[in-house]
Amino acid sequence: MPQSQDNQPRRILLLTGASRGIGHATVKRFSAAGWRVITCSRHAFPENCPWEMGPEDHIQVDLSSPQNTVDAIAEIKNRLPDGQLHALVNNAAISPKAEGGKRLSSIETTIDVWQHVFNVNFFGPIMLARGLIDQLKAAHGSVVNVTSIAGSRVHPFAGAAYATSKAALASLTREMASDFGAVGIRVNAIAPGEIDTSILSPGTEKIVEQQIPLHRLGTPDEVAKIIYVLCTDTASYVNGAEIHINGGQHV
Repeated sequence: MPQSQDNQPRRILLLTGASRGIGHATVKRFSAAGWRVITCSRHAFPENCPWEMGPEDHIQVDLSSPQNTVDAIAEIKNRLPDGQLHALVNNAAISPKAEGGKRLSSIETTIDVWQHVFNVNFFGPIMLARGLIDQLKAAHGSVVNVTSIAGSRVHPFAGAAYATSKAALASLTREMASDFGAVGIRVNAIAPGEIDTSILSPGTEKIVEQQIPLHRLGTPDEVAKIIYVLCTDTASYVNGAEIHINGGQHV
């Protein structure tokens, strides 16, 4: 097993939704700090991505499929030579839109869409954490769930299924903090607001002008830095928290 400069085993992060935006920035942040990053995405490994090991540390998984997720967990375990996982970041999420990119309301969203969204955004995170609990326990690891400002208020662009899945994930974070904390695993969440990524909806500039005290978008790296802190000893007594990263939009 590769060793870090302080002769300790190299720390390992498992990250879902790594291919763009916040996930991409998180890979860069942890890699720069010397972590090994195992990425999970529904896409195959893209050759232009920044992580060191490339396809050897990338697992293609469809989190909307419980069986595919179970199979991925088994593969992840095979890639942990010392049986330790230091951090799990549940970043993958989907937010289906109506025709023309409009938000899907609770009236318009079909049951199939509800189930698809919850499989990825809610059930995927708990399946991964439960499936890898022994590896997280062995490393006194940390779990970070990525929720959203849309989980606590009606958002003009986020659909009903996405928003309620994020609210459920915030509640799950508290439950996990209690249950996993008993075996030495910290579980926290971050709730980003308007972050400058490729998936921003038209009209976001009005939210920036009218609702965000800092009057600017956040950057993916600003989110990644907080994720990193939550996975290190700096946050060793932080458990069950949901940290707002939104420039004051929630106040």
